[in-house]
Amino acid sequence: MGSVRETFFFNQLRNAGHKIELGFAGDFLVDEIQTFEIGEKNKTQKQIKNTTDAYIAMDDTEAGIGNRVPLWLFGFLY
Repeated sequence: MGSVRETFFFNQLRNAGHKIELGFAGDFLVDEIQTFEIGEKNKTQKQIKNTTDAYIAMDDTEAGIGNRVPLWLFGFLY
């Protein structure tokens, strides 16, 4: 399921014209600025805790808070 989440995220941002690379701290580095960790709603900040401009794109949730963004919202970029 993790690969499906990551593929969805990658495809949505790529098709919206963003530059996407593998991240050092999280799963992806977007436009050489923002780090994204992709996971389920219980995903922790562990992998991105020492990274600035870092977010968790999480599945299985309707609303975000702080740096936690619902994964489904990225579907609107396409």
